[in-house]
This record gives sequence, structure tokens and C-alpha cells, in this order.
Amino acid sequence: MAKLDTITLSVLQAALQQVCDEMDLTFSRAAFSPVIAEANDRSDGIYSAVDGSLIAQGSQGLPVFVGVMQYSTKTVIEMIADGRCLAPEQGDIYIVNDPYLGGTHLMDVRFVMPVYRDGKIFCWLSNTGHWPDIGGSVPGGFSASATAVEQEGLRLPPVKLFKKGVLDPEIYAIICSNIRVADQRIGDIRAQAAALLIGQDRLNEILDRYGNETVVEAIAELRRRAAEQMRASIAVIPDGVYRSQAFVDSDGVVNEPLTINLAVEKQGDALTFDFAGSSKPCAGPMNSVLATTLSSVYLAMRHIFPEVPISAGAFEPLNVRRPEGTFLDAKYPRPVSGCAAEVSQRIAEAVFAAMVQALPEKVTAAPAGSSGNFALGGNDPARGRDYVMYQISGGGYGGNAGHDGLSNGCSTIGISKSPPVEIMEQAFPVLYRHYALREGSGGAGKHRGGFGLAYEVEILRGEARASFVMDHGRFGPQGALGGKDGAPNSVTVFRNGEAHVPPHLSKEQDIALKAGDRVRVGTPGGGGYGDPGERDPKQIAEDVRLGYYTSEQANEMFRAVVSTGL
Repeated sequence: MAKLDTITLSVLQAALQQVCDEMDLTFSRAAFSPVIAEANDRSDGIYSAVDGSLIAQGSQGLPVFVGVMQYSTKTVIEMIADGRCLAPEQGDIYIVNDPYLGGTHLMDVRFVMPVYRDGKIFCWLSNTGHWPDIGGSVPGGFSASATAVEQEGLRLPPVKLFKKGVLDPEIYAIICSNIRVADQRIGDIRAQAAALLIGQDRLNEILDRYGNETVVEAIAELRRRAAEQMRASIAVIPDGVYRSQAFVDSDGVVNEPLTINLAVEKQGDALTFDFAGSSKPCAGPMNSVLATTLSSVYLAMRHIFPEVPISAGAFEPLNVRRPEGTFLDAKYPRPVSGCAAEVSQRIAEAVFAAMVQALPEKVTAAPAGSSGNFALGGNDPARGRDYVMYQISGGGYGGNAGHDGLSNGCSTIGISKSPPVEIMEQAFPVLYRHYALREGSGGAGKHRGGFGLAYEVEILRGEARASFVMDHGRFGPQGALGGKDGAPNSVTVFRNGEAHVPPHLSKEQDIALKAGDRVRVGTPGGGGYGDPGERDPKQIAEDVRLGYYTSEQANEMFRAVVSTGL
């Protein structure tokens, strides 16, 4: 066969990416739940038939699933090979959400489907969607004080949910019998399956046009080039060891912080990440399974080197030593509901804090680093049905060498956005009384951090139970190179006119609410970058004029350069 030419390689790279992007769009447009349909808390990708390694992933999918889905796909392949899972047939779709089988938390449900060519599996398609509820002790699955994974919800090993294209009624009945608002899940299940079927059709069109051998050759070459580009990017970093720390507020059970210790060793064109000395496995749900820990490192490096094409090749120069004996390598039955949305972002923050020392012109101060997980479950008497509402929220990004941080950006781990207020008020018995930038929350620096989000939601009717698994309530996002930390997360619940602040600040579960009660949240601001005394006085004056800081705040935070005339 003739050597693959550069133009054809570029076309196939874009075509594979487009397959994943179209799966993402199909999934969101067909889903019923606002967290998927509006917030885009989902991802789709193409994976190797041999070992499940990543071939391509949608640009509009959550980056944290980059590493995770390749590990869960690999697990499915291995379990089929050793007989622990039924062998596939064309049209089969496996469902799996077990965190210890290459996953995240239980609410992230993965579908895995083989794509056949000439009677053999050519590759696997996989996607993940965040289901609003998966059972467990509290609506939404975010049990802040769970001490075992069984308290967090239904745990599924790889089983065939669709057999030869037909939904298995028995497996579906088992799922529905263990989750809340079960009647609403069929829409998300059908959407998740439809995304894979669209991907299969589009991939077959590419294979029909270019041939199996050409596409296989292109996949191998794209992986080789991604590894080469990542190695070239790493090579410019000075050799040495770069150390950092990041902290989780608490595990939700023991009200003490958890520590992430990180040493990044750069040697030649490779990086080694060592989390030795991090806190031991914790009692509460802030443990991270290995797949999520690995993926958190990968996505952090993806933030630093976004120009490197995404595939398994990009991960080859990144060596992560298994953090055995720490809360970053959770084993059954440790609870893990906070791993994907919160601990993953602390891991990424540790990577940023280490790498900003090595690449100060390229790496930012810490972003907000919390998904703001707020789950509300109850009964709407006006509609005569139960509901589970899941609110995610953005925060400030860290400043960097060139400019201030982005305000109200999405979480570090994804592209998920807060669902529109109008959609939430239409779907659930709530009223958003306030929704705005959290002024003053950006950390001071030569380039300040971006601002978080401030919102307040009121229960309009019926009774409900609220749960929070957030972070950065005890410590704000880290500043860099002399910059100050961003404002920490804040949660206040107003019941019967009295204010309640969770003892763990960012975590609590099963708070009983009724009509008229309110929840107020302020998400973190990003860390500042560089000495605040070096900030341009004109920029400070403009921030005050726009109401981002009061004159008093500006004089306190930037007093080295703020004139009394502000």
C-alpha cells in the first residue's frame, strides 16, 4: 500500500474528530435531562479494538473523560476475554458505571459499543452521560457523608443493556427499580444509545470511502505524531523536579483537610508525576479511583499544551506513578462521589502549581476548581411528580502572564455550563432570585483572577432535600508567582428565615427544605498571577469603575499602586 499522504492524513484526522463531535451533539439534543441537554455533562469517543486506547474524542466533551473512558473500555475488553462478561454481537451496547472498573463516580454512566467491519470488531465507541440520579441515600447521588460506595447508588459492572439493538427489558427494569424519577431516564438512555449509532453510521461512511487499511494506518500515524508533539513540548522545560501541594476542604465525614503532594520530574522529553506523601484513603466520598487520577493529570497537561492533538499518543510521555496507599487510588468499598467533579480538579490544580514554576509564561494560577455540585430532590405538588435537580456552576479562572483570568468559566475538568435559569425554572419548582458575577472574588495579582458566580435559588412549592459536594470552601484557589488566592466557595441555606452554613463549608447532605427556603452560593474566584503591586493602576481604576471591586477592596488588595483618588 502506498504511503499515507499528509493531506489524506489531515482529512481523516478531522473526519474522526467530526464523528465524535456529531455524537456529542446528538446526545445533548436528544437527552431529556437538563444536565445533559443544556449543561453538556457528557462525552463521546472512539477507542481501539485491541486495548481500548483513545483514538479520538469529541471537542465538546468533558476532558476528564479523556482518560477515564479508555480505561473503562479496556476493562470491558478484558472482562469479555476472560469470560466475566458476555461476548459481543453486532448491535450490542454495554452499560457500566462501576468506579473501580475504570470509572469516575456512579452518576457518570458509560455506554460501550463494538463497531464491526467484515465480521470483526474494528473499534469501540463509548460515551458517558451524567445521570441526575442513580439511587443511593440522597437525591442526585452526592452523598456528602457516605462511608461506603453502596450508599452512593446503583453500581453496574459491564452488562448488555442493548442486545442486537434491542433494549433488554430485564436489565432496564433492574435499573429503574433502583433510581429516582425512573420514568424520566428512558429519554437519556435512548439519547445515549442514539449517539453511538450515529457515530457508527458516520464512521462506516469514512471506512467505505477510504478503506479499512488506510484508516488503520492513519490512526497509528496520528497516535505517533501526538506522542512526538507532546515530547517536543515537554523537551523545552528545564530538567528538574517541580513540587506543589493542593488541599481538599474535607472528606465530608472528618472535618479536616486532605493534602495532595505532587513532585513532577522532568527528564529529557518525559514527565513523571509522583503523588507520594498525599493523604491516606479517607472515610468520606472524596476518594479518587485510579482512572480519574490519571485522567486528571492528562487533562491538566491538555490545558497546558492544547495544541497537541488528543489521542492515546499524547499520554505516552506522561508517567504517573500509582499513588498506592493514598486517597488518590481508591479501592472498593471507598465512597467516591466527589472524585470526578472535585478531587480531579485538586489534582489538576497541583499540576498547574508545579508546572507554573517550569513554564511561567504558559501556565495560569489556579482556577475555581469546583463544579459546585448542588443536588435538590423533592416532590412538585403542582405537577404531581417527583424530581431531581442537579445544578453545576462555573467560577473564576486564574490570571496568567498575559492577562486577567476568565470570569465564570466552566470547571477545569470540562466544558459543562450551568443550565439556563429559564430552563431550570421551567423544569423544577424553583425561582432564581439572584444570578450574577461574584464581584470581588478574583485573587489580586499583576493579572488578577477571574470572578466567580453568585446565585440564590428559592423553593417555590412542596418539600425537598438538598445536598452539596463542592470544594474550595476552606482554601481559595492558589495564586501564582506572588499572586493572591481567589475567594473561597461559600454556601448558605436559609430555612425559616435563619441562616445555616454547613459545618464542612462546602459539603453537607439531606438538608430538609420547604417552600420559601433558599440556598445561596458563591463560587470561587481564580487565583492572581504575579505581584499585585505591579498591576497597572489604570486596570485597577477600571475594575473599580465597573464595580468589580469597591475602592476599599482595591486599596487593600492593590495598595502598592492604588491612589487615594480611586
